Amino acid sequence: MLGLRRSATTLFDHSQSLLRNLSFHGLRVQGIRVGNAEVPNNKPLKTGLQEVYGIGRRKSHQVLCGLGITNKLARDLTGKELIDLREEVGMHQHGDELRRRVGSEIQRLVEVDCYRGSRHRHGMPCRGQRTKTNARTKKGKRVAIAGKKKAPRK
Repeated sequence: MLGLRRSATTLFDHSQSLLRNLSFHGLRVQGIRVGNAEVPNNKPLKTGLQEVYGIGRRKSHQVLCGLGITNKLARDLTGKELIDLREEVGMHQHGDELRRRVGSEIQRLVEVDCYRGSRHRHGMPCRGQRTKTNARTKKGKRVAIAGKKKAPRK
């Protein structure tokens, strides 16, 4: 069984190195797939990893420092570095898993019927921002009130 695993991983390494330089009838592979997101080939890894949902500047820096990878372009990764990068990103919560967790936490707040949950339910800001004049992102476009007239200017 161990020999089969070893041969499968070496086959995976070879396929990854082939895929990096492979072109399909003039189409070039655009990027590498890490954490259910496409990391562009032409960007440095530090900024390219930020395409993954849940990984920002700080976490991408931590991942690269943990692996000892310099901030090089994504297309310059070796097969070993790519596998290590995927494993390291997999240790952090990201992508659909993180979206589900955030959604379930919001749903729990709504079901418990706490203040934050009611604000989420009504589509209002829940962190204490003012809503008399702002909060247009959450409230949507302004709606004119029929019959309301402006005060005359003096």
